[in-house]
Amino acid sequence: MKILLLLFILAIGQKNDQEIIQSNTEFRAGMNAEFANPEESPLIKDDMATFTELPFFAIDTAFYIIAKFEKALDAEAFEMKTTTERKPIYKLFGIATFTIKGEEFKLQIFQNQKLIEREEYKNYLFLPFTDLTGGEECYAGGRFIDLQIPEGDEIVIDFNKAYNPLCAYNHKYSCPIPPAENFLNTRIAAGVKYKSH
Repeated sequence: MKILLLLFILAIGQKNDQEIIQSNTEFRAGMNAEFANPEESPLIKDDMATFTELPFFAIDTAFYIIAKFEKALDAEAFEMKTTTERKPIYKLFGIATFTIKGEEFKLQIFQNQKLIEREEYKNYLFLPFTDLTGGEECYAGGRFIDLQIPEGDEIVIDFNKAYNPLCAYNHKYSCPIPPAENFLNTRIAAGVKYKSH
């Protein structure tokens, strides 16, 4: 989705609470505009007819995380499982380590090997994850966050910008399945919720 991938990828750097809230307010407005646009929306026809806005958790600056980043060395390309038989080629790009409420977590961050052939996506990274909100407040199949390659050994992960895969809204899409290693045994009460239609 163009807005998600191009306009709201976070650059590394500490932001104050006001900047985090402003950035997320713009992110939400962009997502809602995209979903409301018949030419870009993933929604099926019946859902488009009743769509007003996506359900979000309240913006929580505690979920704006500056994680330690360790780049993967000599990672091999692999086929990532999806909700269909499609198997896009990814590489493990690095590992993010961070704490939430005093507990340490690690997440694998990936790079799509086809997307990086395009200039506008050469710095794009992909973070799929699941957590304890899955199947309850959020989509059971996990959520995604778009990132960009950091310049140093830290990377920003703003869980307020976690969004559902397109197949949460329309089964015609093929969506990557978050690896088991990216399950967070905690509630990430941030980002887009899931509402059955």
